[in-house]
Amino acid sequence: MALASLRDVRFTYAYSDRPALDGITLEIESGMVHGIVGLNASGKTTLCSLIRGIVPHFHKGELEGSVEILGRDLLEWDPAELSRTIGCVFDNPFTQISGIRETVFEEIALGLENLGTPRAEMIERVERVVEQLGIEALVRKNPNGLSGGQRQKVAFASIIAMDADVIVIDEPTSQLDPDATDAVFGIIADLKAQGKSIVLVEHKIDLLAEYADRLTVLRAGRIVTTGAARDVLTSDELIAAEVPVPEVTELSRRLDAIGRPFVRTPITSAEAAAAVSARIQEASNAH
Repeated sequence: MALASLRDVRFTYAYSDRPALDGITLEIESGMVHGIVGLNASGKTTLCSLIRGIVPHFHKGELEGSVEILGRDLLEWDPAELSRTIGCVFDNPFTQISGIRETVFEEIALGLENLGTPRAEMIERVERVVEQLGIEALVRKNPNGLSGGQRQKVAFASIIAMDADVIVIDEPTSQLDPDATDAVFGIIADLKAQGKSIVLVEHKIDLLAEYADRLTVLRAGRIVTTGAARDVLTSDELIAAEVPVPEVTELSRRLDAIGRPFVRTPITSAEAAAAVSARIQEASNAH
């Protein structure tokens, strides 16, 4: 069953004179990391909000076309039920912390409390996710005093503790330094290994190249291209949408231009390293 099926979707926010999404037809498969990329105001966050049901249940507007989430029409979902089914990590970790809990442990448990989870099970689940993410040193701290990277880990912990099969992640590293970014993508890799379905908006294209199975490129509310991550990252459509290609892919394009192409265009640093090693070995064998 597909995570989301959209057919000729058009959505215009109330009081807006132009659609935020226009003519979107897209199938998002379950059990994968599906990356969403595009310039600012391309419709990325609106698409995420649609999958989560925030559009049109909370953010009002005119919705046209067909939207199915996990095989059910979006408008048939109860918003509360959908929020329990699809977890979300916001782009700004400072807005995801509730501000009403005094310790990280209590903050992580908040969603489970709202679901009425029995106390013993709630404690066990929080302890398990704390160990999984390696944040034992944070559990007694006040979440309002944490750094951005620490808050983002706590935000992930809160969602993971609720054990949603689907997680929508909207630019989780936009305010994080490189070390915190690596930690966040380590969490995403773990979730992927667990078979979770992940929709990920991220502007760091080199990281998407490493972790995403499929990519959708948006521009001005429309899909420019969608498909397997490798196909999209090596396509001319990505450049036409003014989305940067991975650094190693750009290197490969420049080598192509001077008649020194790799056998296969790399999209990750590991692939580039293998291609360079093969090139060196060829030169060595030739001599």
